[in-house]
Amino acid sequence: MRRQIAVVFMMGLIFSGVGVADSIEDKLHAAAFGEHRSQKNIDRNTYRHPVATLKWFGIRDDMTVVELSPGGGGWYTEVLAPFLREQGKLYAASFNSQSEVEYFRSNAKKFLDKMSSRPDVYDKVIVTEFEIPGKPELQPQGEADMVLTFRNTHGWLNSDSAEQVYQAMYRVLKPGGILGVVQHRGKEHMVGKEWSKKGYVPESVVIGLAEQAGFQLLGKSEINANPLDTKDYEKGVWTLPPVYRLKDQDRDKYTAIGESDRMTLKFIKP
Repeated sequence: MRRQIAVVFMMGLIFSGVGVADSIEDKLHAAAFGEHRSQKNIDRNTYRHPVATLKWFGIRDDMTVVELSPGGGGWYTEVLAPFLREQGKLYAASFNSQSEVEYFRSNAKKFLDKMSSRPDVYDKVIVTEFEIPGKPELQPQGEADMVLTFRNTHGWLNSDSAEQVYQAMYRVLKPGGILGVVQHRGKEHMVGKEWSKKGYVPESVVIGLAEQAGFQLLGKSEINANPLDTKDYEKGVWTLPPVYRLKDQDRDKYTAIGESDRMTLKFIKP
């Protein structure tokens, strides 16, 4: 049904004489609801708000954008790649394919397979590899207009690499460049690996990491907030959809809560 609505929306724009690329919002909407995306991923737009989030970060279709740690599935890459394909550049800083960690190796391959599956969408994505400490530099050094990372900071805290990662994001940006961060939001007392291993990080910790690297905070948004998330689950944030780590146990309860409460932060490199 969502895909049908998207098609009707797009056709309405065309027949009304308004080109789909005439505004940033229209182009983001076309990418977020495009036929290249699975219905499962489109359904998650309800929780992840890609159009509103990227628009709030100030993205333009002529930017050079680095997406850091897109994961094996590249959920946000599906939106960024077609949006930037004609006028901008997308660098996907994926996992190290030669990593000692099997999870990183397998997801690096999964991401490359995804990129090759639809050359009409992903042919211009520049895939690089990033890992602390083996491959600590992002590309293109000092030339990026924007760096985006979604729900990754807890993992960097778990591996004691968060400070180095935020420094790398600072280095890759040009002066005036923007860092956009979305992260599962913990309560302010949820400091340390006891909590980051459950996926939750206090907003103040993320701001501190960014400011320590040299960034200045430009703003906070509640676009991805979810007040129903109680953040007290034994299996952490992955208790909630889409993972459902408890499988069918209390599944209706967690479905009613929805995906996690997330901070959405925008920083600038002075």
